[in-house]
Order: sequence, then C-alpha cells, then structure tokens
Amino acid sequence: MTEQSQPLEGTPLIAPSSTDHPLYDQIVEACRTVYDPEIPVNIYELGLIYTIDISEANEVDIKMSLTAPGCPVAGEMPGWVADAVEPLPGVKQVNVELVWEPPWGMDMMSDEARLELGFM
Repeated sequence: MTEQSQPLEGTPLIAPSSTDHPLYDQIVEACRTVYDPEIPVNIYELGLIYTIDISEANEVDIKMSLTAPGCPVAGEMPGWVADAVEPLPGVKQVNVELVWEPPWGMDMMSDEARLELGFM
C-alpha cells in the first residue's frame, strides 16, 4: 500500500470555491433554488454543493454530493443544478459532477438548515 493514495496532509478534502468571482453569489443563489425532494431545505444550505469553480472564461464546474448514494433523484439532481445555473447572464457553460468523497454528513449543513429541520 503506497502513501500516494492518501491526500497530502493539509490538502482540503473539498476544493475551494471561486468565492471572489463576480458570478459566485448569483450561482449560489441559483443553487439555493434546487431542493432535495425529500427534505424541505435547499441543496446549498444542506451542504451538498461542495465546490463552485468558475474559470476566467466563466465556465462553471460544480462538485456536489447527495445525502446518500441511494438517493432516488441521484441521476436527476446534477441536471437540476445545471438547469438553475446555466441561464444566468455571463455563464458560458456549466458542468456538474457528483462526488462521494468526502461523504456528506449532517455537520455540513448550515445553521439555517439545522434550524429548519429541527436539529437546533
């Protein structure tokens, strides 16, 4: 077993988002319009959107997860996110990738989501 399969120490499990890009806030708002059909909280507040990476050419790469791999809408939700983000003015292209590492956990939810779901 080699050490290379492990991430370098200090490497974040979730890549940072392009928070300083002018389109970032609009993309977050678009993600907030998408809901997991089984949970009355949007996927952004649930912590399912891991990374929003925006290139200089305004190409948007989104890495997201689901609350569980067996989620009944697993095949559809990335399309819902792309459909929400693509129409934004200035967005050239959207690619949404489903990832399972790190696994989603309730600690990834915002305080708003925890409050809404009765965890606070």
